[in-house]
Amino acid sequence: MPDLLLELFSEEIPARMQRRAAEDLKKLVTDALVEAGLTYAGAGVFSTPRRLVLALEGLTTESPDVTEERKGPRVDAPEKALDGFLRATGLSKDQLEIRDDKKGQTYFAKIVKPGRSAEDILANVIPATIRNFPWPKSMRWGAGNLRWVRPLHSILCILSDDNGARVVPFDVDGIAVGDTTEGHRFMAPGRFAVTGFDDYAAKLKKAHVILSAEERADHIWHDATNMAFAAGLEVVEDKGLLAEVAGLVEWPVVLMGAIGEEFLGLPPEVLQTSMREHQKFFSVKNPTTGRIERFITVANRETADHGATILAGNGKVLSARLADAKFFWENDLRIAKSDMSAWTRSLENVTFHNKLGTQAARIDRIAALARDLAPVVGADPDQAETAARIAKADLSSEMVYEFPELQGLMGRYYAEAAGYPAEVAAAAQEHYSPLGPSDDVPTAPLSVAVALADKLDTLAGFWAIDEKPTGSKDPYALRRAALGVIRLVLVNGLRLNLDRFIDAQLIRIEAAVNHDLDDSALEELLTEIADHGVFGAAFHAVKDRLDDLHDDFLALENKVPDASDDLLRFTHDRLKVHLRDQGIRHDVIDACLALPGSDDLALLVNRAEALAAFLASEDGENLVQGYKRAANILAQAEEKDGVEYRYGADVKYAETAEEKALFAALSQAEAAVAPALASDDFPAAMSAMSALRAPIDAFFDTVQVNADNAILRRNRLNLLHEITASCGKIADLSRIEG
Repeated sequence: MPDLLLELFSEEIPARMQRRAAEDLKKLVTDALVEAGLTYAGAGVFSTPRRLVLALEGLTTESPDVTEERKGPRVDAPEKALDGFLRATGLSKDQLEIRDDKKGQTYFAKIVKPGRSAEDILANVIPATIRNFPWPKSMRWGAGNLRWVRPLHSILCILSDDNGARVVPFDVDGIAVGDTTEGHRFMAPGRFAVTGFDDYAAKLKKAHVILSAEERADHIWHDATNMAFAAGLEVVEDKGLLAEVAGLVEWPVVLMGAIGEEFLGLPPEVLQTSMREHQKFFSVKNPTTGRIERFITVANRETADHGATILAGNGKVLSARLADAKFFWENDLRIAKSDMSAWTRSLENVTFHNKLGTQAARIDRIAALARDLAPVVGADPDQAETAARIAKADLSSEMVYEFPELQGLMGRYYAEAAGYPAEVAAAAQEHYSPLGPSDDVPTAPLSVAVALADKLDTLAGFWAIDEKPTGSKDPYALRRAALGVIRLVLVNGLRLNLDRFIDAQLIRIEAAVNHDLDDSALEELLTEIADHGVFGAAFHAVKDRLDDLHDDFLALENKVPDASDDLLRFTHDRLKVHLRDQGIRHDVIDACLALPGSDDLALLVNRAEALAAFLASEDGENLVQGYKRAANILAQAEEKDGVEYRYGADVKYAETAEEKALFAALSQAEAAVAPALASDDFPAAMSAMSALRAPIDAFFDTVQVNADNAILRRNRLNLLHEITASCGKIADLSRIEG
């Protein structure tokens, strides 16, 4: 079986597109070959800045013959129908087969399509792949109509086996196929022929091209770390930059240069960001001080002066870039030390969202919510409000304008320079976290308060204006914000009722976007919610106290609870995804959500974890079955009788020992479960409930619930209700599947 080697040789392909393009090439070609009837033993793809390469091993030489059967007209059909069928199949009448069926006799045709050679199939598949290649961006050049990411210069496509190599004949817009390629642009110009993949890879390496991106990356990292180690330094790890640089060079040559002494006082993150974003340099730090002192650059060629000229040129460009960064840093420090609030005031002219007002208005809302949250998370309310007010001040700084990815971090530096306490400054950096499922979660109380306030304001804001995620679209990253709230609560073990804080923030947002609302009424409403935590009662208390309220204020009675309930459901959905990744089933979470207090996420998760562990035991599984049996019998009886059995069972009507034992077990379980639930000790509550398993099993094995005696039947049905009520205190077991 032959092997296929395909190379598409072009001008430099952007590094960020190379890996995806290589995978697309593999999928498009192999899928088309399989669809055409060819098989292969293995496939590999490679990319360099100037080439995409596909190598297939063990490709079949031709596709199999395909036999197609077609049903034709009946034998007694008009002659024209038969003539049309013969034309469509390309057969003569004597080649048709006649078969009997229920309606008589019918013509059938067997059409054999002969297999095609691998060369013929490739000659169709590869040009089609090239012409329809899914580049994110592409271009045309010259007089041709072909679109490619950069001008495509040549195509190498050969099939090789024991008999040698042969070119697959085709062309694409005048670009002929051959068996030659080029090496390094500067170090080995000129074309050479190859006979197969091994020959190709070996000759490329001699021509100063490392075909594998992974090998280039390993080479860069190995040389860079050795070079830094020899100088007593360390390379700052950056896997994204390493992958990008490996896509910029075909023959990596690692060089280390020095950073000007005048720039060493810049924050290490500023140096690292500036060098990575502008120059694609790696940062080299002093492991003792943490200071960035040198840089690593990767050239694409060896030079006679061992890179001295390259380093000198890069050093000049880097100095110019760092001079800008130094200016931004010093200017920002001057403002921070004199009046950091000037940055916050300037945010009055920056729109956060056209329906939600300015960044400054949002900061006011976040500060108010952070003050409310502070006592719950163990922070000082005054400090929480202060931290929230300066947390986003750095958005007005020149450094963050130049490097937006440094927001928060620079806020911490500037807050420290302005003389704020360390914990307030830390909140400026940490309040954006967590940004994803694996990001670190803040644990300092001030940072937690501001981070929660920031995320809850984002969620409440977009719910207030009905800009919610739909399907796969989430332009404001609201799913990430909800997950951030969940992780902040769970990691820090916070016991708080989200409903109350969501309601308060929805009211603040209404006040910000609707200027017809009475400020004093809103303040009273916020005070009532803070005191009682229930929107409905708070709203009616304010409405009863105040006269002549605006209609828009009265509309809050329905608007706020609807938005709050919907946002809480959304948060619960994200919690299900989060817990599912930790091995807790969705039906277990649903069973816990059905109980009151589901806006206390820490309580909810503690209950779900205890229930999941309980259900994993034999007692738990059997108790659920006993619960469902009791619930089903009770539901059927209530539907039949038209009454609800909720009056309490009396032990004096118990006839059998098993019935009396169940009464006793329910009483004992209630005595143990009540204090356990009161102290939120869900494992203890579940353990107490497990004692019901054996008495319930024995009851159903020996007692006829629907007895002929009406008094006994009614008492036993009431006893079933006590079973379901007792079990229902730990979770809604009817929602457990199975």
